[in-house]
Amino acid sequence: MARPDKAAKVAELTDAFSNSAAAVLTEYRGLTVKDLKELRRSLGENATYAVAKNTLTTIAAKEAGIEGIEESLNGPTAIAFVTGDIAAATKGLRDFAKANPSLAIKGGVLEGKFLDAKAVLKLADLESREVLLAKLAGAMQANLAKAAYMLAAPLAKGARVLGALQTAAEANPSLIGGAGSAPAATASDETPAADAATEAAPASE
Repeated sequence: MARPDKAAKVAELTDAFSNSAAAVLTEYRGLTVKDLKELRRSLGENATYAVAKNTLTTIAAKEAGIEGIEESLNGPTAIAFVTGDIAAATKGLRDFAKANPSLAIKGGVLEGKFLDAKAVLKLADLESREVLLAKLAGAMQANLAKAAYMLAAPLAKGARVLGALQTAAEANPSLIGGAGSAPAATASDETPAADAATEAAPASE
């Protein structure tokens, strides 16, 4: 590869390392062109998969600030640059490797840090973004339903109390009107006392 072409390839790999959510290093020895097409198809829109020379990958990784990656760069290397769901992409690689032992996961990069093969496989055990979003939506819906119930409960209780009072008032109207008749009774009690005072006045003469 001519020097300008090498520089362009290094720049391309450096940009891919810098702008990807993660990268997975694989060895594809023994895979056919058909197998590679199937692998790319299984990754879908979550990642791009490309063959890369180890020396150029080492240079690009250093330029992107990634240390320790050269330990995994032996044998033919292809890199999956993850631009979408990390868990979904690593799951796709893991499942493909199980079905096609010729593909070996050698390591990876996450947030600028090198990961060994075991750490990469742990990423595949994480739940995908779609599953997490579905769980979050379910939890939010449950919390909203609980909040609505807590708000509605006092209103329902108050309505039951008012209904019971109305029923009791209809059965015994004095529960509402009886308290207002008490002053009239007091006034009637005072009237005979005034008449008695009037009758007592001639007697004193």
